[in-house]
Amino acid sequence: MREYLLTLCVTAAVTYLLTGPVRKFAIVAGAMPEIRARDVHREPTPRLGGIAMFFGLCAGLLVADHLTNLHAVFENSNEPRALLSGAALIWLIGVLDDKFEIDALIKLGGQMIAAGVMVMQGLTILWLPIPSVGNVALTQWQGTLLTVALVVITINAVNFVDGLDGLAAGMVCIASAAFFLYAYRIWVSYGIEAAAPATLFAVILMGMCLGFLPHNMHPARIFMGDSGSMLIGLVLAAGAISITGQMDPDAMNLFSGSERNTVHQMVPVYIPLLMPLTIIAIPAADLVLAIVRRTWRGQSPFAADRGHLHHRLLEVGHSHSRAVLIMYFWSALIGFGALSYSVNNASMWIVLGVVALSAIGLVLLLLPRFTPRTPRWAERFVPPRYRRGRTTEAGATAPAASAAAMADQGASEQAADPTAPERPAPVHAGVSGVNGATAIGPRSRLLDRRKAGSSR
Repeated sequence: MREYLLTLCVTAAVTYLLTGPVRKFAIVAGAMPEIRARDVHREPTPRLGGIAMFFGLCAGLLVADHLTNLHAVFENSNEPRALLSGAALIWLIGVLDDKFEIDALIKLGGQMIAAGVMVMQGLTILWLPIPSVGNVALTQWQGTLLTVALVVITINAVNFVDGLDGLAAGMVCIASAAFFLYAYRIWVSYGIEAAAPATLFAVILMGMCLGFLPHNMHPARIFMGDSGSMLIGLVLAAGAISITGQMDPDAMNLFSGSERNTVHQMVPVYIPLLMPLTIIAIPAADLVLAIVRRTWRGQSPFAADRGHLHHRLLEVGHSHSRAVLIMYFWSALIGFGALSYSVNNASMWIVLGVVALSAIGLVLLLLPRFTPRTPRWAERFVPPRYRRGRTTEAGATAPAASAAAMADQGASEQAADPTAPERPAPVHAGVSGVNGATAIGPRSRLLDRRKAGSSR
């Protein structure tokens, strides 16, 4: 576990430290698209955050290859090299899309090619454990088609959910944490070496997301773009494919005792069929609803709109941060609920706990206007929006009152000395243009460039 923790820290550190320089590079390269109708941010924000995430992935694999216990993963399996090959290809396609906005069908073809590259190097589904049937061996074509389909669905599901600051990185991080605990248990408790690559992929994916999140939380200073969302989607799918199609149930010695006991013990084997679906349950649901909604209107399934789940949360009245936290909550509930059931599927307390937490989640969805206030002694530990603002006699908050006082002082100085330069009005945190990820300076410069016909 210590070597996994070291790999996680190195991946997160490399991703975090490279995101700042990548942001400056994105500004210079002009990877700052104009605000679109479906966007929720108000100011142009640089993309290409996937560059830092890809180098974090490379650093994690490099460190793991030089660790004693994890080096065996690279010796006994070709899956890490297959992952790196597919990730490099999908990352290049994403970088080109972030800069030049390539066609959706070209991206789809690139996703299929990246999945095919991983299949050619051994990262494929060989068999499926089917309940009441047992192990079902797949032919080469069946395994290839199933692997490519799972990779493409996962990539696009993650890409579709990447619509709010910190949403995709946080949800994938939660999903990969649940998947890591599951894969680590299969490897350590049952001694299945085939689960080792999936465990490594999950911990590296966690490091990539954790390292990028500080830069991507609202208000975001940089977006991961398609170069990041497609990359983490591919890594997530690679881990699911590795543990689903490579783990042999016969090696777990579960077929013993009565038929009922065998079915209960086989739950950890069946969970790989469900875990990839649970960790992308919300993004996959959003993807299916988007396809149905667009085709029903006679539009292309790839046509962008504002009908995603996170857009609907904002329309209900939730703030940006609260909508993201609600999506985090449901992702954790589904992912860790499936994980808990795989550990002890006979416990009724797990089912009752999941039901209770689901009820809490529904209540949170119905309270968009509720703003909690913290006690005064804890105000220094929470964001300013949750603090009890001190009001003046005129009813204005303290920052507004201080701003008015400074404006009055500047007016009096201007009246006393007409030749004195005019003092600019103070701007406080929370005002658009201060925390909002304007990367080049004042908003007026961006407007001037847009009027001049710049494509940035």
